[in-house]
Amino acid sequence: MSQAIRLYETGGPEVLKFEHVEVGEPGSGQARVRHSYIAVNFIDIYHRTGYYPLALPSGLGSDAIGVVEAVGPGVTDVRVGDRVGYLMGPQGAYSDVRVMPADVLIPLPDGVSDRTASTLIMKGMTAQYLFRQVYPLKGGETILYHAAAGGVGLIACQWARALGVTMIGTVSSDEKAEIAKANGCTHTIVTSRENIAERVRELTDGKGVPVVFDSVGKDTLQASLDSLQVRGTLVSNGTSSGPVVLDALTLALKGSIWVTRPAMAHYAKPRAHMLSMAQELFDLVLAGKITSEPKQTFALKDAAQAHRMLESRQTAGATVLVP
Repeated sequence: MSQAIRLYETGGPEVLKFEHVEVGEPGSGQARVRHSYIAVNFIDIYHRTGYYPLALPSGLGSDAIGVVEAVGPGVTDVRVGDRVGYLMGPQGAYSDVRVMPADVLIPLPDGVSDRTASTLIMKGMTAQYLFRQVYPLKGGETILYHAAAGGVGLIACQWARALGVTMIGTVSSDEKAEIAKANGCTHTIVTSRENIAERVRELTDGKGVPVVFDSVGKDTLQASLDSLQVRGTLVSNGTSSGPVVLDALTLALKGSIWVTRPAMAHYAKPRAHMLSMAQELFDLVLAGKITSEPKQTFALKDAAQAHRMLESRQTAGATVLVP
């Protein structure tokens, strides 16, 4: 029997149920993975609340680290005993063991521990596709990045530093500002007492930035638009405060702004490309340019409490569950 979080309805953290479930043998193209760490991501909250609909009942989570226990017929990408991580595939990572498609599993290099990898697979790969694919940064740019002390944000701070990018990061408190700066964020804006767009203009001699990475959404939309240069790009990569509503005229009036709403599924396929993304990330980790460890750890059975803390912005950096 496996232990897993299940949900039968959408809603608050209280809908997450800790249960015992049956786990069978892997079929063709499948592998059974025993988890050591499970990452908690904001997309899990979108699924729990129904903002991103799931077919219920369902498991939850799509990002975990573990070891391959068994493989089914036709599996050649991984072997029994391999340490792996994943960020794609069906929901159900909130469990101690599960069967899943083998072609989404990413082998982990020897120099990267399970604990470190637990913060990298979804969050590090997100920083990769934002900075290297959605808006390819070459070095020398000045960017605005919202939620710089979050799980993705702290990796983004370090990646920006490695690229030679000047990062202006928004945070909710002075404590989080210090954390972001320690990870490579050049300038911080404490949103509880500073005007985002005004501060960005001050830091850029009135020019604004060529790109804003905004995972907050509704609450920061106008500030993001007002921080951009003419023909700048708004990368709307999340909506933790609520959905983004835009009209074409607004984009014209703000300076012929480009907007994209990227999704990992469109940047991490096919498998060879996903593995290439992971390799670039792991190379930076092994070179010491990105360091990452969970900042908050909860037992699997306490997933609801992890969600409460993440939603209320009581966390900094990555949050993980341990079976």
